Amino acid sequence: MRRVLGKISGLLSNRNMVGVDKTGNKYFTKMEEIDGIMKEKRWVVFKGEEDPTSIPVEWICWLNGQRKKAPTPEEMMELEARRERVRQNVALLKKEEEERRAKEGSTGKRVSTGKVAGPDLKSFIRQIPVGSEGSEVEESSGARGNLRSTQENKTEKEKVEPESSEPTGSGATFRPGTWQPPT
Repeated sequence: MRRVLGKISGLLSNRNMVGVDKTGNKYFTKMEEIDGIMKEKRWVVFKGEEDPTSIPVEWICWLNGQRKKAPTPEEMMELEARRERVRQNVALLKKEEEERRAKEGSTGKRVSTGKVAGPDLKSFIRQIPVGSEGSEVEESSGARGNLRSTQENKTEKEKVEPESSEPTGSGATFRPGTWQPPT
């Protein structure tokens, strides 16, 4: 019990209030010796309900040590004004986009339903190899002008390559070797 009371009294006596945010949360710091090294400990005391989402980003960065100095009230006001300008710009852009879409719809151009078309599956399927080895690609158009005839492909497959303990070839001609690690 004594230990707990000692920690509480130490916590209250050595702390420095660094700042307050717009919601009334108070931020504190205290120098503490840990393993012979003086370290700064930072924390927040919430006003009312403990809601971590009520902490502004700048104060979160300070609490985590990503900022050396605590944010000033002037800096917080500037950032809030900037965020408000961004919100206004977003609203303006949305309005302009709606007007543009309405104009396109009235002139007979394509009418956007807000849905995005899916991928072109036919072109995707054409790229998938049909054979088990993946060396021959079937084209849906039926044209085989640049591909070898099936007889040439069969003679190529019939060629027996000598077994080697080292892998051979690269890319499409790669053949793994038979080497096994020693046991």
